[in-house]
Amino acid sequence: MGAERTTSDGTERTMEQVRAAQLVSVPKPGLFSFPNPVNELAARSVAAGVVALSGLTLVLSLFVGEGWLWLSVLLAYGFIARVAAGPTFSPLGQLATRVIAPRLGPARLTPGPPKRFAQAIGAVVTSAAVVLTALGLAGPAQVLLAMMVVFAGLESALGFCVGCRIFAVLMRVGLIPESVCGACADISRRPRTAAV
Repeated sequence: MGAERTTSDGTERTMEQVRAAQLVSVPKPGLFSFPNPVNELAARSVAAGVVALSGLTLVLSLFVGEGWLWLSVLLAYGFIARVAAGPTFSPLGQLATRVIAPRLGPARLTPGPPKRFAQAIGAVVTSAAVVLTALGLAGPAQVLLAMMVVFAGLESALGFCVGCRIFAVLMRVGLIPESVCGACADISRRPRTAAV
């Protein structure tokens, strides 16, 4: 058992509980905010939905007709909505956080800023696919959708978030200040979870 510490409310807590509370205790978010921390199970569920919709759009556009590329608008909307307000305005985000993730087990918390950064990359890529589709450039739009299948697939199946890794590198080189994600900079503040 770890050393105990008395908190401001007078309760005794282990250092692990205090560290977990430091990660979790953030002010109530407003309507247009991103959750911090994020449930990793919900993030991976959203990624699975992105894989499904990106893959469906890609396959239909290749084998049925390029008009199906307009489904990319739904992908772009979802990413933009999640960057702006987390799952609040995203049907896929709502499904993942309210229905799927709770059925997968207890929440596994992870810092929110890297996930938001990854969602922003998805917003840029899928918005570019929409613009390319509007310009009649189906091939490049399909390449971007294939990228989404790969990157979202890595997140969904393996828990490997490419955007989060880019975020970490940008923090390490100083392009993203530590104040953006204190829990990312200080791994001792992350709650410990048992290996499964």
